[in-house]
Amino acid sequence: MLWPLATLVGAAAGFALASIPGALLGGLLGQVIDRRLGIRSWAALRERLGGRAAPRDDELLFVMLGRLAKSGGRVQQAHIRQARAEMQRLALNEADKGRAIAAFDRGKTGRDNLRGPLLRRRHDGEALLRACWRMAWADAEVGQDERELILLWGTWLQVPSATQETFSAAYAPRRGPPSSSGDSYQQALRLLGVSADSEPGQIKRAYRRLLSRHHPDKLAGSGASPERVREATETTRELRNAYALIRQRRGFR
Repeated sequence: MLWPLATLVGAAAGFALASIPGALLGGLLGQVIDRRLGIRSWAALRERLGGRAAPRDDELLFVMLGRLAKSGGRVQQAHIRQARAEMQRLALNEADKGRAIAAFDRGKTGRDNLRGPLLRRRHDGEALLRACWRMAWADAEVGQDERELILLWGTWLQVPSATQETFSAAYAPRRGPPSSSGDSYQQALRLLGVSADSEPGQIKRAYRRLLSRHHPDKLAGSGASPERVREATETTRELRNAYALIRQRRGFR
């Protein structure tokens, strides 16, 4: 009896895979996953695959924070304190705090698919990611799993990795002597999305565009939440400081 070619090829491939030792096969699969999906941790892989359930918009932030807190294997007291700080930052009432705690505990299970909810929240993605970086730095050190998760979430929220690095640096604990003026200048350039050789006019346009996008008065007038307005106020202050530093360094008005 003649076997179909596809059947023979499949059988040969199965035999070849069966003959590869488990450790080697795992390594090969890991390389494929890393190259094709850009994933370098099991936590990020689980997040990419997703779960069956998806949190509501009012649960999303604290589900994300719970996921981050648990990603290192154990939730620490610093994580719990940071979750409470976020509740205070949002000025939640007692009922809302109860729902936030439930969402945080739910996030620790890692069963939620966050991709869809995050795709819907691109309008306030930066506020969500800032809160995530605050949680990641709560224990004074960002683990690889935490970093991979936040960067993956950032791709769904369409927040550039350079902006994420600025957020991370803003909440990292200060160690040793203060950063040099050169480091501050580079951070200012990244925040405005320009380079050291950009023309003054290009820098001004980038600054004004970002300032218009994040201005708290504009967001408040459009009915944005108090949290978004507070985040916009903080971002506006960072933009002004960055622009002032670049102007001073480059010598233009």
